[in-house]
Amino acid sequence: MSYKAIKWLILTIPTLAVGLWEYLRHEFLLPYISMELGNWLTPVIVLLVSLLLLTQLFRMIEHNQEELNRAKAVQAVMEEREKIARELHDGIAQSLFFLNAQVMQMEKKEQGEAAPLAKLKESVLRANDYVRQAIASLRHVSDSDKHIWLQSVDSLIRELEQESAVSFQTEWSIPEGMLTPKEKVELLAIIREAMLNSYKHADASVISLLAETAGKGWICCISDDGKGFDHERAAAGNRYGIKMMQDRARQMAWQLSFERINGETRVTIAKGGG
Repeated sequence: MSYKAIKWLILTIPTLAVGLWEYLRHEFLLPYISMELGNWLTPVIVLLVSLLLLTQLFRMIEHNQEELNRAKAVQAVMEEREKIARELHDGIAQSLFFLNAQVMQMEKKEQGEAAPLAKLKESVLRANDYVRQAIASLRHVSDSDKHIWLQSVDSLIRELEQESAVSFQTEWSIPEGMLTPKEKVELLAIIREAMLNSYKHADASVISLLAETAGKGWICCISDDGKGFDHERAAAGNRYGIKMMQDRARQMAWQLSFERINGETRVTIAKGGG
């Protein structure tokens, strides 16, 4: 019901109730109800009508106002997120792009410094990736049907799909209540790193994310059909991403495994039930 209709009902219902009561009293009830009693009953009837009908209309107005306030709040948040995303894009992202171009020029000129420059280049590229993820996440309108903390993964998937022919398959069935805020942050970081590694280094055509409960715990698997890699050699070679995943899993007492099965590389994070 519209606000205008509710307003007119609030204005007219008491008047109609009093008018109807007075008509019935004078036409049919005078032999049974004295004038003095009828005068006392009039405000009582108005009060009862107000309690039964007008309170419901007031609740509808309050509900509509709450919806309007929520819509305004969401709009304000989205405008602020767009502003932050624009500032990230115009500032940090462009600076990282130019810094990466300068590193590439230095790498061509100073072949003897290739190892340090390679590490610097990898760090710049990784920082650029995270900034681009932040921009995509900020500009993405929240979907109330999905866990808010998973929307950054959705944003990353959409961005990677736009940049390549890689297809993504996701299936998430872990209830949100099974994860603490700390676990959400750490698990999300590991998922992002695993998917970026599959995209950048595995030459994969399909990347899958499967998360499901396992007893009182849960299991999350990121797999791809790429060429695979030696995770122990990668970690020993100062690959920051692999070490980050291992450190995060170790801190949370999770099991982290890297496997090559039937032509697929699988990164599995598992939490046992306690």
